[in-house]
Amino acid sequence: MGDTTETFYSVIRGQGVSRRSFHKLCCLTAASFGLSPLTANSIAHALETKPRVPVIWLHGLECTCCSESFIRSAHPLIKDALLSMISLDYDDTIMTAAGHQAEAILNETRTKYKGKYVLAIEGNPPLKEGGMFCIDGGRPFVEKLRSMAEEAMAIIAWGTCASWGCVQAAKPNPTGATPIDKVITNKPIIKVPGCPPIAEVMSGLVTFMITFGKLPELDRQGRPVMFYSERIHDKCYRRSHFDAGQFVEEWDDTYARKGYCLYKMGCKGPTTYNACSAIRWNGGVSFSIQSGHGCLGCSEDGFWDRGSFYDRLTTIKQFGIEENADQIGMAAAGVVGLGVAAHAALTAVKKLTDKSDRSSDKIRPT
Repeated sequence: MGDTTETFYSVIRGQGVSRRSFHKLCCLTAASFGLSPLTANSIAHALETKPRVPVIWLHGLECTCCSESFIRSAHPLIKDALLSMISLDYDDTIMTAAGHQAEAILNETRTKYKGKYVLAIEGNPPLKEGGMFCIDGGRPFVEKLRSMAEEAMAIIAWGTCASWGCVQAAKPNPTGATPIDKVITNKPIIKVPGCPPIAEVMSGLVTFMITFGKLPELDRQGRPVMFYSERIHDKCYRRSHFDAGQFVEEWDDTYARKGYCLYKMGCKGPTTYNACSAIRWNGGVSFSIQSGHGCLGCSEDGFWDRGSFYDRLTTIKQFGIEENADQIGMAAAGVVGLGVAAHAALTAVKKLTDKSDRSSDKIRPT
């Protein structure tokens, strides 16, 4: 009998995808990760030989916005991610099974793929009152989370709820809602913050893990460097206006219509790490700043407790070319003038000193 292991390649071949299209996908995947074109061969080999990764997707306290974002991924299409790349064995939001049947599937996956499945968490567990504020399958969600985390290969914390706590953990936090890494401390956790995260960031992370069989490089906060290494401000198309000191002063004023920087309107782009200005949303169509609204900083820890979204909370000091160029020029000229005057004074003093020394030499007794 031949090898019956179900791989990504065997699944898409069964769906009628040609070898040519498969290699094209591998090349596009390598490009999306910023890797060398030669890496496409390694990607192709991995997808041809490695079995699909079992995924358990649990839901705690959340609004399901992460799932809503995930199913709108365009690169890759979510149907390819769910039906070909991974084996989504459990997700109570989209699965057909329910009740005892669903719980049986969960336990079967946990036993059959011990140490080999990825545990994806959307939302967070409340800890007060024994976890009673979120009951899943007849028991507190925090118990289910700990049980499934024991045998997981790795854990993905989808969204700001799972990563930082989000609105559920905002003051005064009556339910004791807690980020995943405060409950699970003995497993690698990949944080993918955002409310919700960008669809292509979510599917891209899954694709990377399946392709290379390892976790991506993470920053010191546990976020994938490939998506969270730059601030939104760094690639914002309004950055030139920020540098020029051109800001919107009131909503819908002349400066807003000209597309000036929204920093003074509370935009948190200079302090928020995410890929919104690079990947954008809805298949790359737009993002909040392009739509005329400042960044809320939803992927940062504690953003619900940082005051109004429209308060200018940061102390960024911009250069302000148009506002300050003349002043800077005058200041520079003043500094140069002072330097010239100082140099002239030192030269004059030196000349007087030399002249005095020569006079002294003439009257010095031999």
